Amino acid sequence: MGKEKYTAADNRYEKMQYRRCGASGLLLPAVSLGLWHNFGSVDKYKNYSRIAFTAFDHGITHFDLANNYGPAPGSAEVNFGKILRDGLGAYRDQLIISTKAGYDMWPGPYGNWGSRKYLMASLDQSLRRMGLDYVDIFYSHRPDPQTPLDETMGALSDIVRRGKALYAGISNYDPDHTRRAVEILRRNGTPCLIHQVKYSMFERFPEQGLTEVLRHEGVGLIAFSPLAQGLLTDRYLDGIPEGSRAARSTGFLRREQVSGEVIEKVGRLDAIASGRGQTLAQMAIAWLLRSDITASVLVGASSPAQLEDNLGALEQLHFTDAELAEIEAVLGRQQGPDAPYGGS
Repeated sequence: MGKEKYTAADNRYEKMQYRRCGASGLLLPAVSLGLWHNFGSVDKYKNYSRIAFTAFDHGITHFDLANNYGPAPGSAEVNFGKILRDGLGAYRDQLIISTKAGYDMWPGPYGNWGSRKYLMASLDQSLRRMGLDYVDIFYSHRPDPQTPLDETMGALSDIVRRGKALYAGISNYDPDHTRRAVEILRRNGTPCLIHQVKYSMFERFPEQGLTEVLRHEGVGLIAFSPLAQGLLTDRYLDGIPEGSRAARSTGFLRREQVSGEVIEKVGRLDAIASGRGQTLAQMAIAWLLRSDITASVLVGASSPAQLEDNLGALEQLHFTDAELAEIEAVLGRQQGPDAPYGGS
């Protein structure tokens, strides 16, 4: 966007599917936009602003941030605030904006983990960076082994009561901590809306008890890293290309993770996706959306075209039992009793 007035597409909601988040009244788009990458101070405003406006034009109403997203930490929130001022903010009542605190943000003893001091100070900073009075969802980004869970959840409850967030959420909590956190929040009169967790064909941690807890407690699940940092795309079919995440010396995808065995599995999964009339990335997103516990899948994007390609997943969410079995065979797995999936 330049200085021209932004006008949202009139039919944007027709392009998206919306799902109820747990037992709440809130509907989330099946695909949400995560600002973990590509929205920092090292990135180009012209590109990432177009990504955000394209997302909204396609019915993506949920934009997910955290205090430390960048780089530099905090810059994604600053840049999203500029996007809001440049036109998206006119639709604030149609947006779900979330942010988090829990990882290292500023030096000293009060800029990390889950104390009341850190969570409240961090949210105030986030609101200033984005130019907002409130966020829709505020998360505890990770459990703090040194801070009583009552303190962390009590801070979330008070944040909601004070109107600085409409809903409380947690992220990266294991099943036991999730069960306890949900109980404390409920006792405080602030139900836990949502759990954000790493989930993909390659990352199956949520199936080890977490989805069972979420279903029982009426908490929605939103999956991040659905493409396993790019592994579940066609990018690594022929090895590690120059300029890819795995080729960089920094980042969350390391070169050694792209082994010959992994590439062989990716190739077989790509063939299954092709047989379904999808790209591998689209199939990976659809695979997560088969579950009734999945409220939304968070995708990142480096361009509007990549985002639009990922949205093609919504055109084919049906899987046959044979396809599911073939996928699990490629992954060397069997469907466990807690896996929330079946043919649909």
